[in-house]
Amino acid sequence: MLKVAWPFGIHTGGKAVTILSRAALAISLAAAAASAPAPARAQDYPKSTVTIVSGFAPGSTADVTARIVGKAMEAKLGQSFIVENRLGAASSVAAAGVARGAKDGYTLFMGSVANIVNAAMRSDLTFDFAKDFVPITLLTSTPVVLVVGTEAPAKTVKDLLQLAKDKPDALLFGSSGVGSSTHLALEQFKYTSKVKITHVPYTGSPGVVTDLLANRIHGYFAPANSVWEHVKVGKLVALGVTDARRSEFFPQLPTIAEAGIPGFEAALWFGLMAPAGTPQAVIDTLSRAATEALASENVRQAFKAQYISPIGGSPEDFRRTIAAETERWTAVVDAAGLKKKQ
Repeated sequence: MLKVAWPFGIHTGGKAVTILSRAALAISLAAAAASAPAPARAQDYPKSTVTIVSGFAPGSTADVTARIVGKAMEAKLGQSFIVENRLGAASSVAAAGVARGAKDGYTLFMGSVANIVNAAMRSDLTFDFAKDFVPITLLTSTPVVLVVGTEAPAKTVKDLLQLAKDKPDALLFGSSGVGSSTHLALEQFKYTSKVKITHVPYTGSPGVVTDLLANRIHGYFAPANSVWEHVKVGKLVALGVTDARRSEFFPQLPTIAEAGIPGFEAALWFGLMAPAGTPQAVIDTLSRAATEALASENVRQAFKAQYISPIGGSPEDFRRTIAAETERWTAVVDAAGLKKKQ
């Protein structure tokens, strides 16, 4: 928004040197209004490049989702969509920047379950995820696979639990960052099964996978697209999936609940969001374009190759998901004693 400098108090040495007449002021304001961008409307949005900010590393599921959907939305809306990766604090750095930014629909945020977890864990965030963002469309979900290195003497979830019980804190499990969904999946696993496993945080999935392949750590609750090719060639061992139901991609793998921890579930999803205050017409335009993009065969095939499931839906659908996930993960954080004390 253009800021107009009010001319009533232009002073030099304490004395006013000019005061515009009402007529001159009216002309000045009219000129300023003419040069300022018009309020965003569905019929004239977007007029320039749209940036999707992701808080995770290039190659991560969040990044892949943003790039595939953004490319498809270009064709729908006639403008470029680019992805900017701002790493740090399990995407809180990225979220804080977007929350403080313009509310015009030109800078969007790739929200995820990690943001809900961070809000539950921390009271020192510089933004309020529930109030400072509005949902656009729930884009995708991807299976989270519990994997271990080839040197780990565990071929099942029960084997792993027994190892953890026999040697408390000896197992090292990586995550894509403190407060990330991969971290909370581990914490939920530890809490519900009453075992002790040492958490090793990274700044994204690629680093975790590199160390897991080298057997420098023992396990990872991994986004499927970051590890499954390694599983297929025998470089990693998959023990189960964290979804409530078996994955369409890996139906041979049991759920963690089936494998020994009843009620266990840790879904990994990503959705497009905008700063609160973004015009509703813009939100609706983006939501329609995203949902149409997700329905296209090219997009669905691109996601299938990455073990990602497209979702879609209205802003209200996404809002209900956020509410349910907030209730669930807040309960996990509280039960596991993960709330950070300030």
